[in-house]
Amino acid sequence: MKHSMKIVFLAAALVPALSHAHKAWLLPSATVLAPDQWITVDAAVSNDLFYFNHVPLRLDSLTVLAPDGSKLEAQNPSTGKYRSTFDVHLNQPGTYKLAILNRGVFATYQQNGADKRWRGSAERLAEIPKDAKNLQVSESIGRIETFVTAGEPTDKAFQPANTGLELVPVTHPNDLYAGEAAKFRLLLDGKPATNLDVVIVPGGTRYRDQQNEMSFKADTHGEITVTWPDPGMYWLEATLQDEKTTLPQAKRRRASYVATFEVLPQ
Repeated sequence: MKHSMKIVFLAAALVPALSHAHKAWLLPSATVLAPDQWITVDAAVSNDLFYFNHVPLRLDSLTVLAPDGSKLEAQNPSTGKYRSTFDVHLNQPGTYKLAILNRGVFATYQQNGADKRWRGSAERLAEIPKDAKNLQVSESIGRIETFVTAGEPTDKAFQPANTGLELVPVTHPNDLYAGEAAKFRLLLDGKPATNLDVVIVPGGTRYRDQQNEMSFKADTHGEITVTWPDPGMYWLEATLQDEKTTLPQAKRRRASYVATFEVLPQ
């Protein structure tokens, strides 16, 4: 009984340290392979990296970009209670980008004296009642990505779309080693994301008291440099808000970028 009470008190004490909850991610079964192999990818939104304990990440906007720039069809997609999964056949040598792009609109308003909230696509804005008062509309664009290389690494899959936040690696994302420095460039609408705040968190948060997050601020070129402390899987996130919306009804835009990397031992 005393042992159980200690666990309860410990869990309560850890709430502030573990308050960075609900992280979205893609986790491939491997990131560096020989050509003509298969991988399975888990996709989830969780409280702990990289464990399935909240909700699945939907695959509606999943894109698998092959090394030659073509789009591949994900195989065996499935969405369960806590995670989604899919398979990819790496039938070309080179680097693949696996990405989920989420675009949407969020609105708050009042109707008949009650506060209301609405989420949806820009095409569905007409669903908001005509008699809505104090309408506030914001736009969001977010990317969730990971990278896998079969054989020799290539860089064609990194071509930016010049919309929202994007990562253009300077150091190849499948050539990361513990104790070595890596450099990444972040773009906002195709231009360097100057002064952007970036956070990197190692996986395995379920089994430690601290997030062990590393914080960075992008320089004038939109670049950050990180020296990986240990091998393992890492989660990167960057978010910002501005007024560069594409919708006349929206006054604010939220842009976000998330990526998963594997760091190998020396």
